[in-house]
Amino acid sequence: MSAGRNINTLSQSWGTPHKYVKAVKKVLRGKIHLDPCSNEYSIVNAEVEYRLPKHDGLKETWNYPTIFVNPPYGIDKEMGTTIKNWLARCAHAYDEYGSEVLALVPVAANTGHWKKYVFTKARAICFLYDTRLRFLENGQDVGKGAPMACAMVYWGDNYLKFYEVFIEHGAVVDISNLMGEHIERDRKTLKLFQ
Repeated sequence: MSAGRNINTLSQSWGTPHKYVKAVKKVLRGKIHLDPCSNEYSIVNAEVEYRLPKHDGLKETWNYPTIFVNPPYGIDKEMGTTIKNWLARCAHAYDEYGSEVLALVPVAANTGHWKKYVFTKARAICFLYDTRLRFLENGQDVGKGAPMACAMVYWGDNYLKFYEVFIEHGAVVDISNLMGEHIERDRKTLKLFQ
C-alpha cells in the first residue's frame, strides 16, 4: 500500500492480503500490468511496479491495460498528496486509456473524492466483509486489522466478472447508473414522461 511512504504508522509497507491479490488477478484475467503503489515486500507481482523514491506512481504514466492500486490511506505531507489524488488517477486511467482498474481503499462515502471519482466514475464497488481487513506488514501476515471498513472499487467494463469474483468477499454494488453519461441520459428520459 504505502509505495514507500510513511503515513500514520511505524510500518512502512502495508500490503494487500493474499486473497485479494488472487481475486484481483481473477478479475483481470491473471495479469496485472501496473501497480503504481508497490513496495519491496509486495506480493502483487505486477508487470510494472512503481516504487519510491525512483518512481512516483502519481507522476508516472498509467497507460496500461490492467491496473491494481492499494494506495496510501493517509496524508503524505512531504509529497502533498492524499487518497484523493490516487482515486483521481484511477478514474483518469479508465477514462483516458480504457484501463481496467481495481483499487483497495477505505470506505469514505461521505467525502468529496468518493463523490467525484468513485460514485460518478467507477462501475462497481465491493464493500468487503472483512470488517477490520488485515494488511500484510512488510510482507508478513502479522498486522492488526484496519480501523476502518474497506472496499474494492472497479473502473472497467466487465462488471459480471467483477461481481462473479468479488461476491464471495463482500456486498457488490453496480453503480453504473451514477456515472456521468448515464445521469444525463436518465434526466432526458425523465423529461419525456413529464
